[in-house]
Amino acid sequence: MEPIKRGLDQVLKFASVVLFALLVLVVVWQVFSRQVLNSPSAWTEELARYTFVWVGLFATALVFSERGHIAVDFVVTKFATGAQKVVAIVVQLSIILFALAVLVYGGLRAANGAWNQSLSALPTQVGVMYLAMPIVGVIITFYALYHLQAVLRNTEEAIAHDENPQVV
Repeated sequence: MEPIKRGLDQVLKFASVVLFALLVLVVVWQVFSRQVLNSPSAWTEELARYTFVWVGLFATALVFSERGHIAVDFVVTKFATGAQKVVAIVVQLSIILFALAVLVYGGLRAANGAWNQSLSALPTQVGVMYLAMPIVGVIITFYALYHLQAVLRNTEEAIAHDENPQVV
């Protein structure tokens, strides 16, 4: 599983950087065409919106790879090691359930329902844009399974510790 995870991490990093760069370029063009040329581009708003959603979802999946998502573990860190492991297992199973039910199943239903709806300014359908949800759902499920088996095999700590904690 480790080589697959590393490869998927690299793909997500690359996709996130490319999508973010595209988002910046599109928004810069949108502002430039509106403010300087006095002729706003109609397609930039839609492309920026959907690019933002895709980059946000892909970056979220990447955060799940690193177990960097928000976790309120103040109470759990006070538990015994065995109880921490049980909580970690329940958390990973909850993530899998959410990813499969909401992102994969719900995303496929949303994409299917919007498959025939055309975007007004882009040459594609809304359903294509919704495909980010099931794609990211499968990726998050993979990462949750990876972390679940790592916790069960004791190759990963039950509670992810921040290596650079910041005191606010």
